Amino acid sequence: MKILYHHRIASKDGQYVHVEAIVDALRRLGHDVVLIGPKLGQNQDFGGEAGWVRWLKRWIPGALYEVAEFGYSLFDYFRLSAAIRRHRPDFVYERYNLFFMSGLWARRRHGLPWLVEVNAPLFDERCAYGGIKLKRLASWTERSVWRGADRVFAVTHVLAQRVADEGVAHARVTVTPNGIDPAQFEKLSARAEAKRALGIEGKVVLGFTGFVRQWHGLERVLDAMQRLQVPVHFLLVGDGPARVALEQRAHALGLAANITFTGVIERSQVIGHVNAFDIALQPDVVAYASPLKLFEYLAAGCAIVAPDRSNIREILTHDVNAWLFDPDDAGSFVDGVVRLANDAALRQRLETAAKGTIHQRRLTWLDNAERILACAQALTVSANSNGRNPLLHPGQGHE
Repeated sequence: MKILYHHRIASKDGQYVHVEAIVDALRRLGHDVVLIGPKLGQNQDFGGEAGWVRWLKRWIPGALYEVAEFGYSLFDYFRLSAAIRRHRPDFVYERYNLFFMSGLWARRRHGLPWLVEVNAPLFDERCAYGGIKLKRLASWTERSVWRGADRVFAVTHVLAQRVADEGVAHARVTVTPNGIDPAQFEKLSARAEAKRALGIEGKVVLGFTGFVRQWHGLERVLDAMQRLQVPVHFLLVGDGPARVALEQRAHALGLAANITFTGVIERSQVIGHVNAFDIALQPDVVAYASPLKLFEYLAAGCAIVAPDRSNIREILTHDVNAWLFDPDDAGSFVDGVVRLANDAALRQRLETAAKGTIHQRRLTWLDNAERILACAQALTVSANSNGRNPLLHPGQGHE
């Protein structure tokens, strides 16, 4: 099949990782994928954002920036329409973004099956964390895109219900959690060698990857380290606004020598660092998310400590393939870390189950690509038989 992957991503971050992974999986299955959108940031450092995006966010008022986001859809609509006429795809697959209407407009004009991947309820998210000035417009664009898609792919059942709450039939929503490429983990060295390469051999390594924010509550890791009698090291792979305060507290507690902050590193290096983790930490998570790091922790065979939340329980089971703590009890996280650090047999049991989870639950990018293709093929057959694609059936509209 020929697929147009439509997006509005201009940053090199977790979104970038997800796009590359799905596109690669679709191509490995033998399909032709054409990307339509801003050039992905291959030349940026990981965590970087396109310069023009940074400039707009910094220098123009919030409402004007949102108008620019919406206005981009008009420009993008003509580009997407031209790509549809040029490449004659079987379907369009889009990564949802707020104020991004061009896919919906192209769906109405060309009648192609339009599949939309939703990774977050961005209206809710930006209201909570970034602020939204044009709330009516933002809410309307989100609702219109979700309702207009032939199929919505949500990363958790929690998020799928949020989509359904906006009037999308459950039958048109498919859950596709994030995933991993098992091949990236097959040639990893033994954990002891990974620790030796980082200069932290002989210690129980507590690990975290990602952008460090205050709501993660990583200061609790320092509380756990104070209670441990075994040699321990905290390996934090990433950076973020909460790093400075965490470093200052570590110095005040005399723990600085037992902590490594890598800062932002290239994506290709992250897995090698995760391979050194004995205990992988997911200190908190937003209610609808499917954290990429979680699947890397599983594939690397780490003993995982994670919050006992509905979206996490879609993948992890307490005392089976992870240790789940009560997110409303500040001491529960610390108790879980201490329990695992002091109990090597428990860690080993959880590590073994974690590795098996990937294949048992089909949590790979190839599995996700197959789910996408199965839905697309059914929609394509239906669209063609009903004469809804004017590119394949000249002179016939789609409605």
